[in-house]
Amino acid sequence: MSAAIIRATGLWTPPYSISNEELVTAFNAYVEHYNTQHAAEIARGELEPLQPSSVEFVEKASGIKSRYVVEKDGILDVKRMTPNIPARPNDEVAILAEIGANAARDALERAGKTPADVDGIIVAASNLQRAYPAVAIEVQMALGMEHGFGFDMNVACSSATFGMQAAADMIAAGNARAILVVSPEITSGHLNWRDRDSHFIFGDVATAVLLERDDLGEGGWKIIGSRLKTQFSNNIRNNFGFLNRAERATGDNGPLQNGSPMDDKLFVQEGRKVFKEVVPMVSEMIREHMDDLGLEPDEMKRVWLHQANINMNLMIAKKVFGREAGGEDAPTILDEFANTSSAGSIIAFHRHSEDLRAGDRGVICSFGAGYSAGTVFVEKL
Repeated sequence: MSAAIIRATGLWTPPYSISNEELVTAFNAYVEHYNTQHAAEIARGELEPLQPSSVEFVEKASGIKSRYVVEKDGILDVKRMTPNIPARPNDEVAILAEIGANAARDALERAGKTPADVDGIIVAASNLQRAYPAVAIEVQMALGMEHGFGFDMNVACSSATFGMQAAADMIAAGNARAILVVSPEITSGHLNWRDRDSHFIFGDVATAVLLERDDLGEGGWKIIGSRLKTQFSNNIRNNFGFLNRAERATGDNGPLQNGSPMDDKLFVQEGRKVFKEVVPMVSEMIREHMDDLGLEPDEMKRVWLHQANINMNLMIAKKVFGREAGGEDAPTILDEFANTSSAGSIIAFHRHSEDLRAGDRGVICSFGAGYSAGTVFVEKL
């Protein structure tokens, strides 16, 4: 049976970045406008006043300092506070397919491969642009692949690692020579930029991982084990979907408002509960997988973790290594990129893996809504 190799990764970064200072200024202007507009209701005790945010609060709570976005002005517009991404005609490449194809081309170029060498595309992402046709098939078309297959999958922030295991299994079974796992994440579209507790969390990006049969090239990373886990939880949720149209009252087509019943059609979470429940779940999963693979903590050079919260990552890394860990042991990119959902652990791997030597081992680990978690242990060739 053939083995799957991670031959290369690719990254596409949006052209715009929003600093915490810019974001907080816009948010606080919205808060002031809202409180002024509803001053009478607030005075009567019918509404709670909104509370301002601060740069210090954002950085302490998350470790995030900035985030990339595909469109900036709409997010910072107090009257809009959502990105302005015009709809494209159906005969033009959709924006999600476009940025996914950009990341895929980067991975192919780094591996010295062409689309003709690839048999499959898996678009594994939290925020798919539409139900069908599959975005992956459009990425396939954008790359000029006239053969092979493509399909979409969504396991929230764990989508990339779930996609990698699916790709590796198909390659091992002889169903494909190489597969691209593409994670285009325009998370700015599902974020409630009017919510103090979450308005700073997400950023946009696209990543790609090229997995290939081991005898078709040299270099890269051997997958020595992968494992997936899910456990139902409502603590991270997004209720947006095609049934929303059937749920709404006749004529109820107004804009989303802070505190309205429509807020749960965007990203919502119980952050403290997530922290308390996910850290031990993920830490135990990694350690149990290490034990099954016969790996000791001192044999692990690096953990490339999902990039949601610096405090979560430091705690997980400490449990994995059995000591204080961070920096080189558990590199972070969320200070620059923020939470990019399924792409985060791949960006960390992409940015912080080339310095390792042949034989060095580490784990790519994702975790998020579901709950879901995936571990992919790798060894550099």
